[in-house]
Amino acid sequence: MDQTPRAAAHSGPLVTLLDGFSVRAGRAAGRPAAEELPRSVQRVVAHLCLASRPARAAVSGHLWPDVPEDRAQASLRSALWRLRRSVPDLVDASHDTLRLAVGVRIDVHELNVWAELVCDSRTGVDRVTLPRPALLGDLLPGWYDDWVLLERDRLHQLRLHALETAATRLCTAGRYAGALQAAYLAIRAEPLRESAHRTVVRVHLAEGNVAEAMRAHAGFRDLLLRELGVPPTRQMQELVSRWQAPASAGDLSATRVPRPRPAANATAVARRP
Repeated sequence: MDQTPRAAAHSGPLVTLLDGFSVRAGRAAGRPAAEELPRSVQRVVAHLCLASRPARAAVSGHLWPDVPEDRAQASLRSALWRLRRSVPDLVDASHDTLRLAVGVRIDVHELNVWAELVCDSRTGVDRVTLPRPALLGDLLPGWYDDWVLLERDRLHQLRLHALETAATRLCTAGRYAGALQAAYLAIRAEPLRESAHRTVVRVHLAEGNVAEAMRAHAGFRDLLLRELGVPPTRQMQELVSRWQAPASAGDLSATRVPRPRPAANATAVARRP
């Protein structure tokens, strides 16, 4: 199954935020990976990756909200100075604004581009691919800033929806192996997500694999009952209802059926001596 192409041809610095923070210097001059950056510098870089072109005051206010403005600005200047020493071509700074330099590559941007391409109905199915494994991690795990938490959740939901969309489009095109792979990637990220499990069932049915569809349905039903104590929705049930056997006699015996009341004249006859 094809995956999103790597940006290997580019020589600018690479910033990764998914599954952890790292910066690799540009390869044009043969420079190795950037040295480990202090957390204060990492936070500046991450903020610039997730913002378009913020003002200096906005950056310092977000990153050092609990200190006076002059100290926050001083902390920002110190972080930028240390960053320029390690990766001099990473940030363009003016008197008022900051932004990443032209040519800087960011894995989050690659994820956004992939999801937008997959979810665009104008995209031909031949261009629908799976994301690179490096794009499947959570944003900056272990970071708990509000601006990180919000973006982490957004990217998580974006990836889930894009994976389900990719699975559906690949299934429609008869590319069942890729469709199942995309659906299972969504399930791995969110095991209790019913829409992803429904997609798996649909792909199996599209292939004509009824037994596998029934197993997938039963597995999710048991998981949901075990973890949450609730059954799947009617949408999930309707996918397999036509192939389910009718309830057995034992099952019917568990249903309480009201007994008919005897007729009045029959009762009177029964009481005659």
